[in-house]
Amino acid sequence: MDKIKSERDPIPEFETLEDIAEFWDTHSTADYDDMTHEVHFEVNLNQPDKVTSVSLLPELSQTLTTLARGRGISLETLVNVWLTEKVLESG
Repeated sequence: MDKIKSERDPIPEFETLEDIAEFWDTHSTADYDDMTHEVHFEVNLNQPDKVTSVSLLPELSQTLTTLARGRGISLETLVNVWLTEKVLESG
């Protein structure tokens, strides 16, 4: 292992998007290339015809946000996945 990799800062557990941005603003992903792997994904740039907003109780919103962060996904993704699962179960 070369000198840079043995002296690099460990990647911390991030609490917020700002923490992530701050870390990567001062570090190079090239120094961590041995910790990465190739991924493939599709991006759909088409906007849905209509987005529906739903108001959540503050406590529920906080709980769902915490659960989503723990899974590394957005609140919107978590809610959409769970609602889709529930609809499929009841159909």
